[in-house]
Amino acid sequence: MEDYVSINGRKFKKGYTTGSCAAAASKAAVAMLASGTIIDKICIDTPSGIRLNLPLSDVELNGKSAKCSVIKDGGDDPDVTNGLKIFASVIFTCDNAITLKTGEGIGIVTLPGLKVEVGKPAINPVPYRMIMKEVREVLPEGKGVEITLSVPGGEVIALRTYNPKLGIIGGISILGTTGIVNPMSEDAWKDALELELSVIAAKGIKVVVFTFGNYGEDFAKNQLNIQDDRIVKVSNFIGFMLDKATEYKFEKLLLIGHLGKLIKVAAGIFQTHSRVADARREIMAAYAALEGASNEDVAKIYDCVTTESAALIIKERSLTSVFDRIAANSSKRCSEYVFNKIDVGTVVFNEYNVLLSMDDKAKEIIHELKK
Repeated sequence: MEDYVSINGRKFKKGYTTGSCAAAASKAAVAMLASGTIIDKICIDTPSGIRLNLPLSDVELNGKSAKCSVIKDGGDDPDVTNGLKIFASVIFTCDNAITLKTGEGIGIVTLPGLKVEVGKPAINPVPYRMIMKEVREVLPEGKGVEITLSVPGGEVIALRTYNPKLGIIGGISILGTTGIVNPMSEDAWKDALELELSVIAAKGIKVVVFTFGNYGEDFAKNQLNIQDDRIVKVSNFIGFMLDKATEYKFEKLLLIGHLGKLIKVAAGIFQTHSRVADARREIMAAYAALEGASNEDVAKIYDCVTTESAALIIKERSLTSVFDRIAANSSKRCSEYVFNKIDVGTVVFNEYNVLLSMDDKAKEIIHELKK
């Protein structure tokens, strides 16, 4: 695949999804069995409108079956499934139907809330339709075919994906809504986060915990003893995930974060990446002034490069009520963002995993979670 996307002035190579690989391997295996001829490439269409011509590996052909693989290539996207071989093995049947089965390395859905029914293989609807379309193009009239997909090594790789948290066991998922991997795609990241939230909601859980990353997750589990199945790492997409929490009708939300992230949320910034918004020192200086800091100290805080250095000044001057203001305002801003449909509490910690503040609503939610 020789197509690129530009991100922040740099070119990144696009790739193709596990869904495209499965469709291509299935089509190629059926085409070889139908023609009795070995091929080394196969063309498929993708929902994005891009037509792919993909190389085949591990080709096997005899009179009764055919088998081949397509190697997943995510381009410059840091996807753990890169390099995996997606195999399709096919035999003809007499029922004029296309039957899709799975073997090694493809997960099974065990929890509700996903796009695939519980008990079914983790093949999302778009890849499933791609497989059916491409196979029909080469399937001889009057013939049926049984396709078995497998991904050697998929069970191990799946442990490094969202699948365990989504209740998908035994392997990876066959994914892709466009057939194409856009490197470092924000949309793909958001889709994965929404899926995780939907699984929690499907369990009937009404209280969810948002952290910004691994540090917040560790603080929630190790310092607050919160169960892992309630925690979602929302990255910088706090506004998007608040919208989704409302959509899934959560009633309470505990927001746990490092000072450097929550200082932004406290000021109504709901995409916290530094390239989008970085007013940390301005907000910290303003809050310090509101809590009675001298002009000299406000200026010192404003000149700080990091929130941690600003926090040191705040502690030295006994202005720690600034942290209480950050927690309270974060909860207030988030509640207002969702039109007060969700009760929000906030916990603030520093880089040494020391609790700086939590508001009353956070204490209430934590108490409820520990019951």
